[in-house]
Amino acid sequence: MKKTIFLYFCTVQIAFSQPNNALKLWYNQPAGKKWENALPIGNGFLGSMIYGNVESEEIQLNETTVWSGGPNRNDNPLALAALPEIRKLIFEGKHKEAENLANQTIISKKSQGQMFQPVGSLNLNFANHKNYSDYYRELDIENATSKTSYEVNGVKYIRETFASFADRVIVMQISASKKQSLSFEAYYTSPQKKCSFSANGKTLVITGTTSDHEGVEGQVKFEGITTIKLNGGTISQTDSSLIVSKATSVTIFISIASNFVNYHDLSGDQHLRAVEFLKKASSKPFEKLKIAHIAAYQKYFNRVKLDLGTNEAANLPTDIRLQNFRNTYDPQMVTLYYQYGRYLLISSSQPGGQPANLQGIWNNRLSPPWDSKYTININAEMNYWPAEKTNLSELHEPFLNMIKDLSVTGQQTARDMYGAHGWMAHHNTDIWRATGAIDGAFWGMWTAGGGWLSQHIWEHYLYTGDKNFLTTAYPVLKGAATFYLDFLVEHPKYKWMVVNPGNSPENAPAAHEGSSIVAGATMDNQIVFDVFSSAIRAAEILGKEDKFTDSLKQMRERLAPMQIGMARRPGRSGRSSPTYFSFIWTISLQSNFGL
Repeated sequence: MKKTIFLYFCTVQIAFSQPNNALKLWYNQPAGKKWENALPIGNGFLGSMIYGNVESEEIQLNETTVWSGGPNRNDNPLALAALPEIRKLIFEGKHKEAENLANQTIISKKSQGQMFQPVGSLNLNFANHKNYSDYYRELDIENATSKTSYEVNGVKYIRETFASFADRVIVMQISASKKQSLSFEAYYTSPQKKCSFSANGKTLVITGTTSDHEGVEGQVKFEGITTIKLNGGTISQTDSSLIVSKATSVTIFISIASNFVNYHDLSGDQHLRAVEFLKKASSKPFEKLKIAHIAAYQKYFNRVKLDLGTNEAANLPTDIRLQNFRNTYDPQMVTLYYQYGRYLLISSSQPGGQPANLQGIWNNRLSPPWDSKYTININAEMNYWPAEKTNLSELHEPFLNMIKDLSVTGQQTARDMYGAHGWMAHHNTDIWRATGAIDGAFWGMWTAGGGWLSQHIWEHYLYTGDKNFLTTAYPVLKGAATFYLDFLVEHPKYKWMVVNPGNSPENAPAAHEGSSIVAGATMDNQIVFDVFSSAIRAAEILGKEDKFTDSLKQMRERLAPMQIGMARRPGRSGRSSPTYFSFIWTISLQSNFGL
């Protein structure tokens, strides 16, 4: 009961006082070479991991549309002909045989999904800064700023960085407490194979094209431009670096853009876009940029205040607090954890951008774990469960727009693979809105991706009461329900209408010979019930009740009654565990809290 009460009060707007500096992650050592120890900043379009290293600082960079490949489909044309046999095998209890046949005929023989990829890193080398003292770095999640400070030879150096929500660039100011004491070299590096670097005057440029992957040519072109504004000192260049000498302070601007317009259009001009963002931002002073950035960020963040109390435990560095948490009473750590989750969603999902992916908007690998895609049998949904509940409704928009895209691309998958009207998706998608089945039937033979995603459409309406939104989104709900009207089949024994082939995700009952493939899984049944109910209710609200909604009501009555069964989970690490899945609420929390 206590846990339920706590979660309830976390979701409403609360106004209590906060102790000073309560909403900061802070550390007394740099991140070193470990990416997971760096601090994430982002504005929904650009993401960066700030290492806070003294001699060799790294600003690792992502842009939300930089993905491998290009527009493509990954449907398996053999699926429709094999469907009757797969259903027959499942009804006969031959689940493993059905899974093997699904692997041959339903799982894609093309792309298993494309990869979210990094742009590269801006590197800053500070000669003679090896021996430093009074080190401190922080991520201020109330203001969405990162700061690193230290002292060398009696000079205090401060670096302050943010990914501007107002101006769509990354800005870093570096200052020295003594005039003409700031010298460093700046240059780009990147793991991208098709990439080049150049320097010109006060500007560094990185240009590239993303990777080919699984037979799909890399077609996303990107450009990053960095310019440096000096306060004192001089700047010179090599072929690919800029050298700042004897400045008092500098402001660094980073702008990145790609040619991506949408999942089927790559006609954008990455150079002109990057130049435009940079030109608008670099004409403004740092403090003005910072004020505008904080105001734009706090428009979302300040909607929820939470105070669970504080004590002396809150005075320790964040990594030490986390180590002590299981044995120490530290209520403010819970507040910090909760608000950090909101910070990450705000930073990786903004109106007009792409949805937060498996790692939000942060990734340093060309080939990240699970391609950093959208795993829509749990991960993607988990990223957005907090959107409405923590008063960030507008940040749901990128995800809702992706669902609308999938309701278009998923029509061909429904028709060609299952002979059904409406639309569907399997358990995974990417920026190209692929809807085919991937990874193997044990995971990929899941037809409920579209149905479960549709919950977010309905939930957004329930929280907002926006009938205009519901009017535009109703075809998505209707299409998801239409698919199930065509796809459901009668169980030969119980005469219920069931999903077949269905899937109880990553459950492998012993009676099924280690297969997750089944007819009438309760999860499938609940999703279908939910889709039908949401579509019926939406139609009632919009005055669209007709023969279609009547058919939904009739089919809903024929669904299996809700039941609870037991299933043995396979002996593996458990990728679907909620405490493992979501980067936004877990991986980044683990990394930056020092797990």
